[in-house]
Amino acid sequence: MNINFDTETATATATTTGTATATGTWTVTAEHVDTPDATALRRAYYAEVAGRYWKRPATEAEVDEGLRDDPADGLVPPTGRFVVGRLDGAPLSCGGIRMLDPVTAELTRVYVDPRARGTGGGAALLAALEDGARALGAERVRLDTRSDLVEARALYARNGYAEIPAYNSAPYAEHWFEKGLA
Repeated sequence: MNINFDTETATATATTTGTATATGTWTVTAEHVDTPDATALRRAYYAEVAGRYWKRPATEAEVDEGLRDDPADGLVPPTGRFVVGRLDGAPLSCGGIRMLDPVTAELTRVYVDPRARGTGGGAALLAALEDGARALGAERVRLDTRSDLVEARALYARNGYAEIPAYNSAPYAEHWFEKGLA
């Protein structure tokens, strides 16, 4: 997968080669966080993580409030990137990276639609995000997640992320991971 980021503008362009799966082909492209597809996927991400936390479906008003309280402004160049993954053209995954310091990027808002889990979309998404982190000069990637997000934790472990001690005090963080980008 080749991702080419334009670090001089607020939007990124990307070219990818597809990742073929038994169910179709994934492509992952850099996209501004405010495009219709990116916005819909960020809403789906927040609805899922909030609903799992509250053990009930999140309302539209709660999703709106959550997105207002957790802005995505750091996910644009030159401080970060956002990508959208498509399975046979359908937008079904997203994720972002933001720089924590000159050599450390942080993964955030990593989401694969439940209907597309197990098809390789998560791995394709992580590969694109890691390429984006390298383009920003990162030597390592970190993330935090919750205990109930078992699919996410399994995805990170399968893709070379190791649990580390806490590097932040985020209110919902229960597990912290890191991967070197050698």
